[in-house]
Amino acid sequence: MDIIQSIILGIVQGITEWLPISSKSHLILLQNFFGVVQPAIFDLMLHLGSLAVVFVVFWKDIMKIVRGALALDKYYLKFLGLLIVATIPVAVIGFIFKHQIETALSNLYILGFGFLFTAIMLFFSKFPIAKDRTLNYFNSSIIGIGQAFSVLPGISRSGMTISTGMILGIKKDDVAKFSFLMFIPAILGATILEIKDIGSVSNIPAMIVGMVCAMIAGYLALRLLLDIIKKDKFYWFSIYCGVLGVLVLLFAYKVF
Repeated sequence: MDIIQSIILGIVQGITEWLPISSKSHLILLQNFFGVVQPAIFDLMLHLGSLAVVFVVFWKDIMKIVRGALALDKYYLKFLGLLIVATIPVAVIGFIFKHQIETALSNLYILGFGFLFTAIMLFFSKFPIAKDRTLNYFNSSIIGIGQAFSVLPGISRSGMTISTGMILGIKKDDVAKFSFLMFIPAILGATILEIKDIGSVSNIPAMIVGMVCAMIAGYLALRLLLDIIKKDKFYWFSIYCGVLGVLVLLFAYKVF
């Protein structure tokens, strides 16, 4: 992988990791249509870069949770419990169906319908079934099930978790923060599973450049998304995912 490829992959990964449009799916599209391939080691480094972005943006919240948990504060201990409950579904699905998921990643039909499913969820996030609900073990488990769907191509992790929470009526700021903090255990688990698939590093400078690009693009994208959520425009991304889903399916069915 050369410098140009690493920059392209880094920027795409950084932007799409946080916006509700599925990062892995855009990388699949790059690979299918432009022949840009992402090595396993580079994928791992981008994940760690994305993890760093979460710590930068939510550093104060993370420190409060850590200090509160160490002090055995009931509120923060419960919050950690909610994160664990929300992480269990994707961990179970990812572990049991790892081979099937890897096979699905190369299927453009699944990719296209995945984008359409994401579009539907994003659209209905505008219409909550309740208002001003707080996080509890039941709705955090439902959000976790939403995250489990994101193992399939075309289905966005942030799109599913935030949309599910909004549909349930949880305050949008709370569910957004919860979604991004859910990223920490999810990405650590994925990283552990990927370590055994890492190959040799042939171009360290390219990998570092790509990782830096991913971190910068990711930071800007995450800040932008938080602002969009505050302005209640999150559902706008349904248009993008819907159009992209249709285009991918047209290509898959050889319409053009």
